[in-house]
Amino acid sequence: MKAGRASIRYAKALLEFATENRMEKSVIEEMENILSHLERSPQLDEALNSPILPGSQKRKIIDEVFPNASKIIKSLFDLLSQNGREGILGGIAHHYIELFDKHQGKVAATVITAVPLTEDLEKEVLIKAAALTPLKIELINIVDPTIKGGFILRVGDLQYNASIAERLEVLKRELITS
Repeated sequence: MKAGRASIRYAKALLEFATENRMEKSVIEEMENILSHLERSPQLDEALNSPILPGSQKRKIIDEVFPNASKIIKSLFDLLSQNGREGILGGIAHHYIELFDKHQGKVAATVITAVPLTEDLEKEVLIKAAALTPLKIELINIVDPTIKGGFILRVGDLQYNASIAERLEVLKRELITS
């Protein structure tokens, strides 16, 4: 799924248009549905990014996968087809969701830990995340035993790595260079 500057521009324009027409909540549901389909079906993403398939075929695929799309989303599909940008549909959906959350005053914070967070640890992580952003934080916990201990916190574009695996790697680099 390509998520470059073009997908950000399309997402911003879509959010602006949806906000002006008071449709941003219905559009967010459709964008979540589109992103979900693309994440569950890598073949769909591959087809939309294929240089071999003609644009008309890609548009037919989009119409078959999303037959109940609203008028505003169908307009987006038209625009993407006209510009040969069907491949950035997933990126647009991803960025629209992020921009919508920011517009609503909230941000997703992902914390990766070796074990599931306890209630006390969750409070501590929320305090650390609150120091990174003034927005309301929705915490998502991902368990990854390979980090060995500690945590990795991602809030928007920022990352705070306090994992044991990272500290061991830093120590290893210091020992090698000295």
